[in-house]
Amino acid sequence: MQLKLQHGLLFLLLVTTMACFGQTSEQKALEEKREQLQSEIRNINRLLFAEKKEKGNVLDQMEALDKKITVRQQLIRVTNQQSNLLNRQISTNIRNIGKLKSELQEIKDEYAKMIQKSYQNKSKQNRLMFLLSSESFFQGFKRLQYMKQYTDYRKEQGAQIMAKTEELSRLNSDLNEERKVKEVLLAQNKKAKDQLFAEIQTQKALLGTIRKNETKYTSAIDAKRKEARKIDQQIERLIRSAIAASNKKSGSTTKNSSKFVLTPEATIIANNFSANKGKLIWPVEKGIKSQGFGVYSDPVYPGIKHQSNGVIIATDEGSKARAIFEGEVIAILAVPGGNKGVQIKHGNFISTYYNLSDLYVKKGDKVSSKEELGTIYTNRNNGQTRLKFYLYQDISRLNPEEWVYRL
Repeated sequence: MQLKLQHGLLFLLLVTTMACFGQTSEQKALEEKREQLQSEIRNINRLLFAEKKEKGNVLDQMEALDKKITVRQQLIRVTNQQSNLLNRQISTNIRNIGKLKSELQEIKDEYAKMIQKSYQNKSKQNRLMFLLSSESFFQGFKRLQYMKQYTDYRKEQGAQIMAKTEELSRLNSDLNEERKVKEVLLAQNKKAKDQLFAEIQTQKALLGTIRKNETKYTSAIDAKRKEARKIDQQIERLIRSAIAASNKKSGSTTKNSSKFVLTPEATIIANNFSANKGKLIWPVEKGIKSQGFGVYSDPVYPGIKHQSNGVIIATDEGSKARAIFEGEVIAILAVPGGNKGVQIKHGNFISTYYNLSDLYVKKGDKVSSKEELGTIYTNRNNGQTRLKFYLYQDISRLNPEEWVYRL
């Protein structure tokens, strides 16, 4: 019975520890994700919903609201996952508490019987008489060993009772804490759902305003597309020009204007750049991605698709664009009617930073990672500060989200 109880306690503690470790790791990951989403929502409110809002500038408002609703929905899903995980932890603890109570009672009952038997034996004959009545020295030695083992067994039973009681107290304490955490999560989730409902209502009202004046909205979309095309065309033209100039300077006779002929030094930089895929720094010190790379649906008319050849990062007024890796400035962009930009060559990779009001570098400058390139332009009509960031390998577009850490 004693061995069985010891094995049972060891197995229960092992299973409980393993389950708690796994759930704690999962809970920690979910909590980090939830905090990240909450931070993103705060940044969206701060950076995308500026106080100065141009009347009728519904395109930016709609995109910002659509992004916030998406992030809010993710936050609610993660909070639900946390709550479900806590439910499983609470159920596990309740089952373990039941097992511990049963085992504790079993040990107590056995201990009580042992004490009662010991008392009965003591009343019949004392320990000294028990030893002196031995028929031989060997029998006396065996009786002495038995008495010692019996005493040790009693101590061990008492220690087990204490250990089980402490474990039961700890599980009860954990259970109370888990229930408190669950209550907090449920309250936060209710608040998030209320905010989501309010945002959806705001979105509906904004949609109604847009649909009353579709011409103005479509005009804003067309203007945005034209601006994007101008930037894309100039970026690609400057890259081809830089390839031609670089290849000519290196003495290459190739007529291929779509790939850099790399020197040994440029090859090392390109290989280092490639080796850092997914680990490159952000082109701003702080900010949020307000528009990702690739094709996306219009927030008002989902049937209309838009193409983004880079990413847009919203940041604070006065923020600086910074180089994501060491390289050489190969071109300065100046889109007619637009702002300025900088192109940096990293071997055969090119990073482009557009929508700058002031530049700190010029063509031909060598720059290091994190070096400031210029001040990002702040739109005085809507108070927003946005950097447009593009990444190419030769003339092939790359998705910056796959290269920059957690972009």
